[in-house]
Amino acid sequence: MTYCEEQRKSPFSSTEVKNIIKDALKVLDKKHLAFIAHANSFPAEEGKNTGFGSINSNAAKKLIDFLSGVFTDIQLGPAGKTKSIDASPYTGTIFSNNPLFIDLEQLTTEEWHNILSINTYRKTVENNPNKNTNKTAYSYIFNAQEEALKEAYNNFKNINDEGLKEAFEKYKTENNFWLEKDSLYEALTEEHGNDYWPMWESETDKCLFNPQNEEQRIHFSQRINELKEKYAETINYYCFCQFVISKQNDKSREYAQSKDIKMIADRQVAFSDRDNWAYQAYFLKGWCLGCPPDYFSEDGQMWGFPVMDPEKLFNQDGSLGEGGILMKELYKKMFRENPGGVRIDHMVGLIDPWVYVSGRKPKIEEGAGRLYSSPEHPVLSRYAIATLEDLNSEVEADKEERILKLTEEQIKRYGALVEKIVIAAAKEVGLDKDSIVCEDLGTLTYPVVSVMKEYDLQGMKLIQFVVPEKPEHPYRCKNIPPRSWAMVGTHDNEPIAMWAEATVNTEAGYLNGKNLAEDLWPDASPEEREAIAVRISKDAPFLTQTKLVELFACRAENIQIFFTDFLGLHDVYNRPGTSGDQNWSLRIPDNYEEVYCNNLKEGKALNLPLILKLAIEARGKEFASQNQEIISKLESLI
Repeated sequence: MTYCEEQRKSPFSSTEVKNIIKDALKVLDKKHLAFIAHANSFPAEEGKNTGFGSINSNAAKKLIDFLSGVFTDIQLGPAGKTKSIDASPYTGTIFSNNPLFIDLEQLTTEEWHNILSINTYRKTVENNPNKNTNKTAYSYIFNAQEEALKEAYNNFKNINDEGLKEAFEKYKTENNFWLEKDSLYEALTEEHGNDYWPMWESETDKCLFNPQNEEQRIHFSQRINELKEKYAETINYYCFCQFVISKQNDKSREYAQSKDIKMIADRQVAFSDRDNWAYQAYFLKGWCLGCPPDYFSEDGQMWGFPVMDPEKLFNQDGSLGEGGILMKELYKKMFRENPGGVRIDHMVGLIDPWVYVSGRKPKIEEGAGRLYSSPEHPVLSRYAIATLEDLNSEVEADKEERILKLTEEQIKRYGALVEKIVIAAAKEVGLDKDSIVCEDLGTLTYPVVSVMKEYDLQGMKLIQFVVPEKPEHPYRCKNIPPRSWAMVGTHDNEPIAMWAEATVNTEAGYLNGKNLAEDLWPDASPEEREAIAVRISKDAPFLTQTKLVELFACRAENIQIFFTDFLGLHDVYNRPGTSGDQNWSLRIPDNYEEVYCNNLKEGKALNLPLILKLAIEARGKEFASQNQEIISKLESLI
């Protein structure tokens, strides 16, 4: 019997315990409690670790069972196909799913007519260099998965199952608008010996879906037909992988929903090389998306991502242009497949993007500016929504405070993509705007703030990033509004315990302590608060605990917890600006229940009964008195 079961300290040990936790969350007005874990970080069962996580594995089902009854959602990462040299999910494709998420074990079963041999599956597991660690083996599995899937495809062609084969043909037809381009890119990768289209020698192949005249259109069409014939098997194999992952995803999400858990997708701001090639006609030629210089980057961030041409997003009459139709189809697909909603990475990139000239740095002096907020710019002024009269001329173009005012009509224009594409796509598949999670961390220009307010969208509050010397900072407990998603950190941050260790015994630690003492001990005397503040500033475990209490005590209706903070892991999933197999590699340990229980015993893992009890008490004596019954129930679990 595990520690959690023996001591009844796990919030997941019984239905009774789960109901107490749910009642406490309800008392605190929490509508959603989401578990953040990118799919590649999901655990494996013993003896079944191929080197990459998946929501489609049997281990994923067990994790869902473990989380069910308390967590309402799982916040996933981007699910697009990634490149062999880059594990970052934030540079994946916008339509194609990542074949690495295919659960190979299922392909060895009767359901799939044993199209993958047991020997190949076992070899994939056995050769995984990280099979005994909670780390992915990206370079290894990228090649090993391809080898296994090609075997499965070759066997699939010979199965005697007309129903499954008809489903495959139907899938190809229904998804042809994006699948044709993505699979053709795979053929061209084979043709040119690399998967980076700017390096291809053929100018024709670089521009197959971007003809400039009728002559080119005819020529390119002939070339497309030639490639389809020459690489028919390559194209069909690509489609097969997308078909398999689609069927597995559907089953996994159905299983999660049967356990009252919904998946939330993640729409990255980037477009992959494959997407850039396929839809280059819709992008603003010569411009890239990035970030202006700031505290962390003296020259700004050169992301290199293409920028949607505003004139291709919308026609002059305000209707959707070709680019707008594409984006709406993307969001419809994401909302349809993820009833929990979609997290939009980098909301400012939709509303008020910072763009720079390709090949230059994203600095003002090198021609960079905000796409819709640069009426003084010699090139970008044609897209400007803000006028010169709306600007504070004494503030530089890269500063948040530059725009002073906007009319209602201007706000609507800034929000057109959100209203006519994102919200409209959600409504068309039966969801509402609350299914949209807006990542609005960092830069918040006036247009972004105005659009978020106009459409009553829910942003994110990351309490690890609070600026303690600013009493009204939006990430501080007392300032967090109900209609928001709050968290101590995301996939880009160190676990809260590591943050606390770096914060104690500093001025910031003391300032954090003062704010937390004021916000979470409302009935304490000034002397008591000072003592609490001093303790917080010197005691890392206490600071960690208090930040978690702050998270649940704040007024946000929706909470997210990254798996490292929940399990009490002392490791980092992503270190922004770094690359290689070690980044994006951290996984939930295969023995996560044991790890959770042991770390709970040592005070490292999230002790929900304790944290919720303290969060209720942090609302004040009167509130605690009104909810003494639930406090008593929580105390019985501590």
